[in-house]
Amino acid sequence: MTRRAALFTVAVFLITAAAIWFLLRPRVTPPPAAPALRLSATQFTDLPGWKTSDAAAALAAFRLSCGALAKKPASENMGGVGYAGTVGDWVDACNELSSAKNARTFFETNFKVFTLAASGVQDGLFTGYYEPELRASRIRHDKYQTPVYGLPSNLVSVDLGKFRETLKGEQISGRLEGNRLVPFATRANIDRTGLSSAPVLFYAEDPVAVFFLHIQGSGRVLFDDGSKARAAYAGKNGRPYTAIGRTLIARGALTKDSVSMPTIRSWLKAHPDQAGAVMRSNESYTFFVLQPDAGQNASGSQGVPLTAAASLAVDNRIHPLGVPLFLVTTLPGKPDGQAFRQLLIAQDTGGAIRGAVRGDVYWGTGARAEFLAGAMKSKGRFYVLLPNKVATHLGGGKDFALRTP
Repeated sequence: MTRRAALFTVAVFLITAAAIWFLLRPRVTPPPAAPALRLSATQFTDLPGWKTSDAAAALAAFRLSCGALAKKPASENMGGVGYAGTVGDWVDACNELSSAKNARTFFETNFKVFTLAASGVQDGLFTGYYEPELRASRIRHDKYQTPVYGLPSNLVSVDLGKFRETLKGEQISGRLEGNRLVPFATRANIDRTGLSSAPVLFYAEDPVAVFFLHIQGSGRVLFDDGSKARAAYAGKNGRPYTAIGRTLIARGALTKDSVSMPTIRSWLKAHPDQAGAVMRSNESYTFFVLQPDAGQNASGSQGVPLTAAASLAVDNRIHPLGVPLFLVTTLPGKPDGQAFRQLLIAQDTGGAIRGAVRGDVYWGTGARAEFLAGAMKSKGRFYVLLPNKVATHLGGGKDFALRTP
């Protein structure tokens, strides 16, 4: 074989091998594009029900949020995915509160409104929460047997946003084992062995009521000696949250259409032999601190008292606390529901509140609040209000990448 023929043979072999590799190579699916939060400029006149809504409660709630923002550096980012600018961008709007006479006029003058959609979808899920009341004793006796714990001395909480900007709003909790952070005890562990590292704040008469206190995050306590206090949120064990409604659906005890807080509560009461196991399917466990009951509502994650029907829990990985959001949805009642068109202020968060078009309306305390919180499970949509200074930067709208699953 001549040298030219040999080179030709080698070339044919290499080309053939390359072709075979190309045809048989493992297919790598490119990662999907990050979902986008789209803000599109609109007009207040286009908001369904805006002109007939009552924004007075939202104005009062926004005033409280401005008080919280005033304690932060003007250069600090408002948080979330970054659509709300810096704290300094909100100063002008907050300063105008002193001369506000009409709530809707205040927001129309100092804010611009944007339609909100996530990956092109505007509709999302909206639920409610409330502040329950518990009967309890400071000492364990008779029917008062279920402990409510304060913050454990060995619980360590880590704000991941301080280590990486992309994890802002994320937090994990655990306990130290040597120099390692390991998971904290689950609800089942705590129910079985108790917590020697945490103080018992009081003993409640109803374990189901204590479970719902954990879910709601705060509650009023009526002691058997006639005194009152508030159990306020202090922390969590860092374990994953599981909605026990899903557990009951999986067991065939409830259907997807029938599950709600009232039906869950009724089932737990009617099946005391199984209730403990169902509640323990939610590994998440909440710790509290006792505060004087001064007659005002509980404080949310922003550190200000919540306002019934005007405060909203959101996913703060996406939405900054303090932002006004106009919610268009329905409430339980009537054959087809009752229209709810209300301006709310993002002032709280929740373990189950995940997603851009997802919110939990705070209803306060009492029988009506419990009903609305338990039965509300409605589709709806958000419109976000941003100060004029921020809106100028956004122009007609903008996309923001969501860093959440």
